[in-house]
Amino acid sequence: MKHIFLLLGGALVGGLLGYAGFFWLAGHGFYALILPGGLLGLGAGVARNRSVWLAVLCGLLATALGLFVEWRFAPFVKDESLGYFLLHVHQLKLVTLLLIAVGGGIGFWMPYSRIEKGARAGMAREPGREPTTTESD
Repeated sequence: MKHIFLLLGGALVGGLLGYAGFFWLAGHGFYALILPGGLLGLGAGVARNRSVWLAVLCGLLATALGLFVEWRFAPFVKDESLGYFLLHVHQLKLVTLLLIAVGGGIGFWMPYSRIEKGARAGMAREPGREPTTTESD
């Protein structure tokens, strides 16, 4: 349970830093839409993870944060509401959608990569159990 709170706490801190960092960089002329989702993933990746579902959750949260940041940065002129934005997300530029997707991918991959390392280390430490050929690769 401690790992879950550490992972989600890291994701929260990373997401907040990514949100603030995006607007700081935007004020200087840079469009770093990968940053919110990417930093959420990096923050979540600080803790060892034991569940693929937590990695999937972080990826979804990173994607949602990217969409939220884009809505706050550049809402549609016709209607500035979040609901309208989400219904018309397909009208965003391809580059914007790709940046959000890459941020979501990083948000998934960082905690997911910690599962693999933790699982291998745990298998090697189990007494009386010899790794199979697929586990030692």
